[in-house]
Amino acid sequence: MSDEKKLAIIATKGSLDWAYPPFILASTAAALGYDTQIFFTFYGLALLKKKLNLQVTSLGNPAMPMPMPVPVFMQAMPGMQAMMTSMMKKKMKSKGVASLEELRDLSIEAEVKMVACQMTVDLFEFDTKDFIDGIEYGGAATFFEFAGESDVCLYI
Repeated sequence: MSDEKKLAIIATKGSLDWAYPPFILASTAAALGYDTQIFFTFYGLALLKKKLNLQVTSLGNPAMPMPMPVPVFMQAMPGMQAMMTSMMKKKMKSKGVASLEELRDLSIEAEVKMVACQMTVDLFEFDTKDFIDGIEYGGAATFFEFAGESDVCLYI
């Protein structure tokens, strides 16, 4: 049995705010010496696309800090999601937060294994040409081989 610690992450969300945790945690764990793997399933597969066009919305997320209170009915209006996304990206940039592309590249450089759920690729009829190079495709059983031996398993 190896002394190397292992971190398994299941990424299921494809929004801007939910995209950061898997890459931050994976790249940090890899830097700390963990053998790290992320299993991207359902909407989490959006994080593996070559062109990231992720959005954020305050709808259904009452904890999202807003510069001023916005009533829920206004948050559902056309254009609000684009505005919220723009505000979030601007805030992150002003605070020096790395972009998702940078975090994803950092994870790849740190040898984080990224596995795209084959069943989800088939279900949504995704074209694998739209995904970044260097990822693997597999099912839940493939992921469980790694997760079953991991020290930490996170569902994000």
